[in-house]
Amino acid sequence: MKRIFFLWIYTLVTGFVYSQTIEQVLTENRSLTANNYQAYPEPTWQQSPAPRGYVPFYISTYNRHGSRFLINPKDYTYPQQVLGKADSANVLTSAGKRTLDVVNRMNAMAEKRLGELTPAGARQHRGIARRMYHNFPEVFADSAGIDARSTIVIRCILSMMNECMELQGLNPALRISTDASLHDMPYLNRDNTKLNELSRLPEAEATRRYIAQKYVHPQRLMAALFSDSLFVKQHVEPARLMNNLFDIACNMQSHDTDMELYSLFTTRECIDLWSKNNISWYLYGGAAPQTKGWMPYKEAELLRNILRTADEFLSTGRHGATLRFGHESCLLPLVALLELEHYGRTYTDMDSLAEHWRSFEVFPMASNVQFVFYRKPGSDDILVKVLLNEKERHMPVSTDMYPYYHWKDVKQYYDVKLRKYDESEYKN
Repeated sequence: MKRIFFLWIYTLVTGFVYSQTIEQVLTENRSLTANNYQAYPEPTWQQSPAPRGYVPFYISTYNRHGSRFLINPKDYTYPQQVLGKADSANVLTSAGKRTLDVVNRMNAMAEKRLGELTPAGARQHRGIARRMYHNFPEVFADSAGIDARSTIVIRCILSMMNECMELQGLNPALRISTDASLHDMPYLNRDNTKLNELSRLPEAEATRRYIAQKYVHPQRLMAALFSDSLFVKQHVEPARLMNNLFDIACNMQSHDTDMELYSLFTTRECIDLWSKNNISWYLYGGAAPQTKGWMPYKEAELLRNILRTADEFLSTGRHGATLRFGHESCLLPLVALLELEHYGRTYTDMDSLAEHWRSFEVFPMASNVQFVFYRKPGSDDILVKVLLNEKERHMPVSTDMYPYYHWKDVKQYYDVKLRKYDESEYKN
């Protein structure tokens, strides 16, 4: 019995372990290597029935924008320029010529649309709104009030509008208000200078250099694209070109197209590049030891807004929703700050991080966190459950009715976390 107890404790301390290795998972589904470029996977699971007598009445969300074009123009133009120059020098292989053709077509498609929402991204948010409406119809009944807020970035605004238009179409009586203002940016997409400085600590920078060296091996790809190694040596930044082409390949999921570049890469290369990106995102938003475990607190103000807005709404006795729209750079640390499942844990060994922490589960395009609140006539006990990408998830709070938690316990737990941040040297 003691041995079982200590094994249980060891599992809690060392972190979650998946049943499949990352090689197995990514070999079976290469699209997952896209990391934050992954298209939103439509849920196949059902919602658990509510406890007897309880009905949903309020939903509070944070949503990442849907699928988009790449943001940095150089993501498209650098491969185009290098491959174009090689083509003029007649040193492109047949694979290189095919790649140049795809890059040229993608660059033309992206002209004056960098970072913008794609039709696929719009559909993702309409689907999320439709399922939310049908899963929790009591929330959206009659003339319920919906308060939707977005960052001032156009892809987020359009994501918000697509969800709201879908909801309005399902129930024309809904009272929906939308806004996108600098006023709300301090919690929708806060820039914390003090915490950002932690990301540049020597330990973090050393880890980034280590993973760039370990996981990026462009030699095979360069030989597949170029027939002249001297041209590569003189005119190409191999690692940069490999990363750019991989980003384009991954982001093809954001477009309605039959073009593809995944075939340029071996399965091993896809896994390695994903591993590098997975660790980079862990350093950015996870409780990484290299950043003293503080990076999730980037979203302290977002969590504070979620808690405060919920309490204010609960006091009204009404039903409705608060919808927020932003970015994966906020959603990922929010999930870590909330400690959903194992995503808030600290892992020290970056070589094995992928067996414990996989960012593609957290922030595909249109990823979302939903708090769904329930009440029972005659009872003051409010229940809540949390969904990550529409799937019920554990919170770090004791409960006698998972996936449902007592709101008073949830709020108390996170209030304590926020006080820790308020009393720290890192509050901005």
